[in-house]
Amino acid sequence: MHSYFLKLLTLVAFLTSCEEDTTVSNTVVLPSDLQVTIDQSPENPALLEVKANAEKANFFRFYFGEDDDFLEDVDGEITYTYKSSGQFTLTIQAHATSTDFISQTKQIEVPSPGPQDLIPSAGYSSPESYEGMTLVWRDEFNGSQLDEANWSYLQGDGCPDLCGWGNSELQYYTEDNVSMVEGNLIITAKEESLGGKEYTSSRLSTKNKRSIQYGRVDIRAALPKGQGLWPALWMLGTNIDEVGWPSCGEIDIMEMVGGNADGRDNTVHGTVHWFGDGTKADFGGSYSVDEGSFSEMYHVFSIIWEAQSIRWFVNDQEYHTIDTTPETLSEFQNEFYFLFNVAVGGNWPGSPDATTKFPQSMIVDYIRVFQPN
Repeated sequence: MHSYFLKLLTLVAFLTSCEEDTTVSNTVVLPSDLQVTIDQSPENPALLEVKANAEKANFFRFYFGEDDDFLEDVDGEITYTYKSSGQFTLTIQAHATSTDFISQTKQIEVPSPGPQDLIPSAGYSSPESYEGMTLVWRDEFNGSQLDEANWSYLQGDGCPDLCGWGNSELQYYTEDNVSMVEGNLIITAKEESLGGKEYTSSRLSTKNKRSIQYGRVDIRAALPKGQGLWPALWMLGTNIDEVGWPSCGEIDIMEMVGGNADGRDNTVHGTVHWFGDGTKADFGGSYSVDEGSFSEMYHVFSIIWEAQSIRWFVNDQEYHTIDTTPETLSEFQNEFYFLFNVAVGGNWPGSPDATTKFPQSMIVDYIRVFQPN
């Protein structure tokens, strides 16, 4: 019996010794001497090249502060482009295991793009002449200031006569949100307080200065994007002060209601509004792009307006038409003037939300108006 207990004690001692050896062999050695270099491109401050190095690191993780996701690399070299401007905390972790690491944080500032940074480098262009037509008016926006012989600023929130501009819009219009850059008119919507509103933008009109009856209109533009943005290139009948809206008629050459849902940022609408059979009437169509968004490159938004019809085009591709010969559409036999604006919020797009990034701009390269010879 004594011999049996002695053997048992010897076995327990042996097992205990094995456990201690295992614990020692699994001890984690943390990385040390974490060194980080960051190259932030002066041409594109949103672009970072990050290099990290540390003694005894098995891999590195990088959290860029825009969301909870991270990038991982064994060699510690990562390239990242921020999706928006602002102040961000970059966290760099040198890992021994997935849960054992040392880290550093760096503050990154991504400035808002200047107007010159918004100008697209590519996109569709339309010709300067069409067979059987004469160019009767154009604005190429080549000056340093808006040509007020052609355009007027509409300011405020529409009150008291048309609060929210008739659509429950959230912006306050001011001429300060218009700039002229490299031959482009830029209308910028901003998140800032003015006149009791939380957003500002601009709205331009050629009323009493430029109007047409029939013809082809080409407008080359790049659009803003995001939930609650509502850019528009449109027309109203010059008799609006006498007959009111919608009896004056409205031709929407292009509208976009921004937002990621259902591809709204990549869909534009062409619509007419009028007063027919004793009530407001509407008729519209839509056009979507699968590649090359409306915000990243120029597109040309056009109508061909004749006595018999109005047709809508994007990049010379027809997508919608209306027969205007019925007597109830007589509004579209009159003269119309032009309006350009970027609204924020309203009954159609809804309000901005946490995904909406400001500022957002509509960039117009030119407007050209042609009429038959």
